[in-house]
Order: sequence, then structure tokens, then C-alpha cells
Amino acid sequence: MKFSGSCVYQIYPKSFKDSNGDGLGDIRGIIEKLDYIKSLGVDYIWSTPFFVSPMKDNGYDIANYCEIDPRFGTMADFDELIKLANAKGLKIMLDMVLCHTSDQHEWFQRALAGEEQYQRYYILRDGRGNGEPPTNWQCAFGGSAWQWEPRLGKWYLHLHDVSQPDLDWTNPKVREELANVVRFWKERGVAGFRFDVINLISKPEIFEDDTKGLGRKLFADGPHVHEYLRELVKNAGIDGMITVGEMASTNLENCLLYTRPDAHELSMVFSFHHLKVDYKGGDKWALMDADISALKKLFEEWQVGMAKAGGWNAVFWCNHDQPRAVSRFGDGSAISAKMLAAAVHLMRGTPYIYQGEELGMTNAKFTSIEQYRDVESLNYYKILRESGKTESEALKIIGERSRDNSRTPRLTLPLKKMTLILC
Repeated sequence: MKFSGSCVYQIYPKSFKDSNGDGLGDIRGIIEKLDYIKSLGVDYIWSTPFFVSPMKDNGYDIANYCEIDPRFGTMADFDELIKLANAKGLKIMLDMVLCHTSDQHEWFQRALAGEEQYQRYYILRDGRGNGEPPTNWQCAFGGSAWQWEPRLGKWYLHLHDVSQPDLDWTNPKVREELANVVRFWKERGVAGFRFDVINLISKPEIFEDDTKGLGRKLFADGPHVHEYLRELVKNAGIDGMITVGEMASTNLENCLLYTRPDAHELSMVFSFHHLKVDYKGGDKWALMDADISALKKLFEEWQVGMAKAGGWNAVFWCNHDQPRAVSRFGDGSAISAKMLAAAVHLMRGTPYIYQGEELGMTNAKFTSIEQYRDVESLNYYKILRESGKTESEALKIIGERSRDNSRTPRLTLPLKKMTLILC
């Protein structure tokens, strides 16, 4: 496998390194830490989005794919990052959010203004009467996946936040626009891409209620997803580059199709089954101790299954969406942090290190809901309280599950004792 000897370091810029004292990390902060990152033995730096965004979902709601948000720096800063990183033998990967845009994106704003061409960029449907949305699908952050838009006289689909309308990949013009975005960054020197919830881009042929769940099984790994990915890879000219797809509610069979070299789709995939072994009844917001037997079984299934059929895994514990593994599966100590790191780095696949993981960073331990910024956490705190949970019960659940656990620049263990260089 081409990337079998590689290792990727993930950066969430907002909380990585603040170079100008404004309280937010930035691109120049990454530049200042290139020697440190190089010392870890990694080959690639993957940055989460720093494009223009209203930040309803911390940058995953993109208003302009080809401009740097001023709070993170300038295009000149980015070009310097590419140049200096390459000089140190490091390559830059960017996060591409191609399933949805921000509702502030020019395309959506032009759709709202009545331009039919741009209305076809999004998934708009009539309701079922009596104010009912087209289906009973639920969005990832809680509540209906449909939002009524009176200016359009239609419901629009948002599988994530209400501010993130889903793009309609059945429209060839949409696919062409997105291939142009990927090509734009490739031509600026980007060496690889992580594709956000990429297996949700192909919706079912018929939109119907999910009688067994929240809809995810109906729109994950959709009927044309492999076709769309092959087209994107070809048209953007990224075949052979390092690419990783974030897979929501996927399965082993599809991940083999995504990553087999002869498929010309993706280099590797993130799957999340191993990070659901502490979900009571499969519910992220219901706490239980991690089922270690299930964890071992899942690792074995995916390691052996992918190897037999020529697929490839991205192996990881942490990222910007997950609680800190040393708090979740360990006891917060240096020993458990090293154990978890060793487990990942000895598996078959490309290892990913999330910023601070090499230092043994722990969960944030916030004490009030006012300290949280993550839209998912705030939504589910409200849902938990409305379901009858007390304030302390809801805060305990949010404290264990919140994405802010990984997005907070907080170190609780001595640096000298925690540095883990395993790549």
C-alpha cells in the first residue's frame, strides 16, 4: 500500500497555536510549530477547515471554499505554510466539506433570491401537508433534517446543522463546481485531502420515512456514491494522492469498495464503529463503560477484512469530533496514553495523531453549559433537559461526549512526561 509507512498529524487550527494574541489559533501558529511537528516523525499535516465561514459549526459550514477566513490568516500565510512545510519534508492535507455548504454561501443566497439555477444546487422538497416535512429523517445534531424556507416555499435538507443545507450531487454542475474547488487547492500545493462525511453525498432515489431509525441507513453509502467519488477523483486530478474519507454509518463492504486501489476512489477511510462501544443501546448520549470485548472484535473484523480484500484503514482514537481517548478508554495517566498510542501504531493502516494526543491531553472538564461552544453539545443539552434529565445529569453526559473535549487548548499532564514519538 502506497501510504503504509505514512503518519498524519491532525490540527484544529482554532485551538492549536495563536501567533498574534487574539485568542484564536491561526495559520502562522502552525508555521511556528513546524519543527515540533516534524520532530514527531509524521509525514503529513491535516488541517480542519480555515475557509470563510460564519462558524456555526466551527468551520464545517463553509461560505467560500477558495478563500481563507481572515481570523486564520491570509492566502499568503497559507502559501508560506506550504513552502516551509515542504522544505521540512512535511506535506499539507486539507479538509473538504462537500456534502453541504453554509447557508451564507453565495450559492444558497442566490437560491433564496430566486435564481432557479442555484435552487437546483440544493435538495428542496414539498412537505406532506399540515406543516409536516417530507420525511421523518433526523439531523446529526438533533431535530428534523428538514427546514421550511418560506422564501422558497419548500423544505431544504440539512443532515447536519440547520445552517448547513445539503448539496444536490445529482446535479452535474454541482459536481463540476466541487471538483474545481479540490483542483484549486491541489494547484496551490496541497498534497492530500480529507473528505468530510463523504459517504452521505448520494441520497436515495426515493425519499421515504425510516421506520427503524433516524434515516441514516437510508442515505449513507447511497446508490451513486462510488460513481460520484470516481468522477471527483478523475476530474480533480487527485488519483494517487493521499485521500481519506470520513464514513458515517458505513460498513466493511462499502469501505473495501472505497479503498481498493483498482477502484480509484480513496486511499483510506475513517470508520467509527470502534468509537461506539460505550454508547448504551447505540445511543451516543446514553453513557456506559466501554465494552472492551466488542472493541477487540471490531478491530479484528476491520483489520482482517480490509487486509483480505486489499482495502486500507485510517487507524485512530482521537479527532476534532471525539472526546479524548485517554479520558474515555484510559484513566488519564501517561501509562494509559502510551498504551492507546501503541495499540494504534501497531495496527495495519495509516495512523492519525490528533493535536495534543501525543501529550496525553484529557477531556475539558467544563462545569457549566455556558462554557461550551459546540453546536451539537448545545443542542443535545437542550434535548436532554427537555427529556427529563436534571442539570447535573445532562452536564455529565455532555462532559463525556462533547466535541469541545478535543477542541479545547487545555493540558492537564506534564509535557516532559507525556511526549510520545511513535511514528
